[in-house]
Amino acid sequence: MHTDRDACLRAIAAKDARFDGLFFTGVTSTGIYCRPSCPARTPAPGNVEFYPTAAAAQLAG
Repeated sequence: MHTDRDACLRAIAAKDARFDGLFFTGVTSTGIYCRPSCPARTPAPGNVEFYPTAAAAQLAG
């Protein structure tokens, strides 16, 4: 998993597919999770957590 929060935030803001598979983003305000290149609106930085796998994101709720 990519552990640099700022790099992860930049990756989701840019919808950078090069980061797909390296981490998943969980959105605390909506309960969804997605890969970095997700076409959905970029969540507020305070509403995201990062997980190494989709399964980990799903388990976190």
